[in-house]
Amino acid sequence: MKLDKFFDEKTVIDLSFFNFSNAVTAAYFANQNLEVLRVNKNFKKFFPILKTVNNIPFTSILEQIGVGDEYINNFQQNLEKNGFVIIPKIEIKIGDENKVYSLLSAYTENKDFPFLNGIQGQFVDRTDEYNLRREKEELLDQKLKDRELIEEKTKRLENIANRLSKYLSPQVYKSIFDEEESGKKTKESYVRKNLTIFFSDIVNFTDLSDSLEAEKLALILNNYLSEMSLIAINSNATIDKFIGDAILSFHGAPETLGDENDAINCINMALEMKERVNELQSFWIRQGVKDELKVRYGISSGFANVGDFGSSVMSDYTAIGSSVNLASRLQSIAPENEIIISDTTYNLVKNQINCEEYKEITPKGFVRPVKTYKVISFKNKSNSKTKKSYSKKGNHVDIQIFDSSDMKAAMKELKKLQEDFSKEIEEE
Repeated sequence: MKLDKFFDEKTVIDLSFFNFSNAVTAAYFANQNLEVLRVNKNFKKFFPILKTVNNIPFTSILEQIGVGDEYINNFQQNLEKNGFVIIPKIEIKIGDENKVYSLLSAYTENKDFPFLNGIQGQFVDRTDEYNLRREKEELLDQKLKDRELIEEKTKRLENIANRLSKYLSPQVYKSIFDEEESGKKTKESYVRKNLTIFFSDIVNFTDLSDSLEAEKLALILNNYLSEMSLIAINSNATIDKFIGDAILSFHGAPETLGDENDAINCINMALEMKERVNELQSFWIRQGVKDELKVRYGISSGFANVGDFGSSVMSDYTAIGSSVNLASRLQSIAPENEIIISDTTYNLVKNQINCEEYKEITPKGFVRPVKTYKVISFKNKSNSKTKKSYSKKGNHVDIQIFDSSDMKAAMKELKKLQEDFSKEIEEE
């Protein structure tokens, strides 16, 4: 005789479901036809929309609480195929709240009590877990976005800083950022220092500008100023400003190597500029210059006020004083392609530089006459800085690099030209 004859079916089912009656999950038990026979207390708390659940197909309950058809079909197929089903995430809207549940269900089998054969399962409320996970993901996403935003702004600031650096001499640019990083700011906006001032100007540049198209003029002028600027920067000069085709720079501020070294470096710079101008003549002639560009150079040494001068909305790092005016005057009296220096500069460099007396002048605004000298060369070539040559001549080839600002790009162009020539020769 079977044991189920001695037990009441309802009592046995109640006893078998007892462990789930007070569970924190929403548990249910259904027969093999998926008709719900028992649910625990939490089931209706989880799903208050349900009026009654007993003897109702579980799939119908899923529909009532808002589970989509995809999940319902998945539930039935996996249960029939595997005997159990686990759906890790079911999103249901209950009232104004979005809830997240996991559904676990499996067939149960009992040989002694056939009425216990059915499906037992439970909903696990994972809303808090998923909310925490979502918040964590949102925080991570925000952190990534913040990082990307910071990187983007950093790149923009770097681009702006790089653009601004072109409007400032590298020494001035460096001193500003060093000052910001150290947190030490000078009280005065200017100081009085002994400088060696340099002034250069292209002869009859106005006539040249009237005879050339704007594009050609810009190409020639920008090339000239770029090449001269590279030489100035390499000599530790501070470029004050470009005045059309004129260049005003000085040695001795914001950093100085000593009065004598500043003066020697300035003259060495002028000699390098003079030589580079000669190298570039053939390129400029090809661009439309009818005659060679001729440049005059003037150099003077003396005290000047140097620092930030201007208005509350705009200022320049510049030098002001009679020594600046004198450099301009010396340039104006210099012969074409010659360097004229003042007596104060000569006294600083006479032991190392070969000079010739030029003339004595009394510039406007000066009380005493000023002796001037024409620079010839260094007495000892080893004292002059080694100059890179951007012009190479062979027996069959003449190479002239007219833009030395990016030598890597220039070398790539030379290699490309070599490859092109090799291909043409092979095709002949």
